[in-house]
This record gives sequence, C-alpha cells and structure tokens, in this order.
Amino acid sequence: MGKILSAEYVGSSTGLNRCPKPDKPEFAFIGRSNVGKSSLINMLTGRNKLARTSVQPGKTRTINHFIINDSWFMADLPGYGYAKVSKTEREKFSKFIGEYLRGRDNLMCLFVLLDSRHGPMVVDMEFMEKLGRSGIPFARVFTKCDKLSVDAVSRNIELHDREMLKVWESLPQTFLTSAKTGTGRGEILGFIEETSTLFQQSV
Repeated sequence: MGKILSAEYVGSSTGLNRCPKPDKPEFAFIGRSNVGKSSLINMLTGRNKLARTSVQPGKTRTINHFIINDSWFMADLPGYGYAKVSKTEREKFSKFIGEYLRGRDNLMCLFVLLDSRHGPMVVDMEFMEKLGRSGIPFARVFTKCDKLSVDAVSRNIELHDREMLKVWESLPQTFLTSAKTGTGRGEILGFIEETSTLFQQSV
C-alpha cells in the first residue's frame, strides 16, 4: 500500500493554464454535490482539514491542487450536478473542468465519486459516458459505504454495473470507501502508487 508522508496545498485555479507545471503524475477527484469528496480526500491523506468540508454542497469552486510526498499531485475538482449555483456558474464550471480534463497531460486517473446509498443517477452515467468518449481514464469510487449494510451496498453497486454495461463493454476500476472507517484507503493509495509508475515510463 502507498503511504502518505506529506500533503501540502499548492494552489487553486480556474483554468488549465493556471494549474501547476505538469511535471508529476496527477490524480483528480470529482463527484456530484454532497457525495463526500472532501471527507474522502482528508481520509486518504490522513489530514483532517486538507480539503474543506462543508454543510453547504457545491462549495468547491476552483481546482485545488495538493502535492503528495513531493512526488504526485492530487486535484480536488468542483462538483457536477451543482446544487445551488446559477446557470451561468454551472456553464463556467463545466467549461473549465472540461478543458482541464482534456488538456491536463499528466492526469493519470480521474476518480469519479458515487454515493453508495443510491442507485445509478442519470447525471453520473452521462458524465462517465462523456469521459469514455473523450478517452479520459477514470475509476469509480463508491463513498459512504458504512451508511448501509454490506448487502444493500452490493445491491446498489450491482444496479450501477447493470446500467453501465448497457453502454460499456467492460466496467472501470472500482473502489468501495468510507471516510469514517477508512475503508478503501489502502486500495486507492496502492492503485495510485502503481499507476504513477506509468507516468515515469512515459516521460
């Protein structure tokens, strides 16, 4: 399992050209409002306040970069399915997130967060379909798995799988997590450690 020895905030940006120099592998996190993104990032890094959690969904309005172990970037992206923002704001977010995802050459994987308490939602399925069409590598991360029984979580994930397989030939890498219990931490960090080596081979 990968270990996080240091995690430092680098900066926030609202455009691809303002992001840190793409000289290290990068892993980004995105999801609908209130999916538990900040809590998951804090759990993964072992820093309770690295990413700001809020009772008000949709609080992340910029791409927030952190450097981990001085060797890879973690990017906290604004959510989609924005809860309480204007149409103009939604379009602005959508545009710069799209530019980032298509143009960030060092992006190794986008972790798409899905709430394990719910079955498949159109907004999530459409977003992942866009990623597939654009050739953007991504993995599914089911959050809040401690909130339901193991059987209930399994049923909801099976519903997601069935829905995806209507369009996809195979399923993406999938992780089950809980920010409260730490479930999935080792698996995600191990995946990041392993995938980071591919960046080293490509430069």
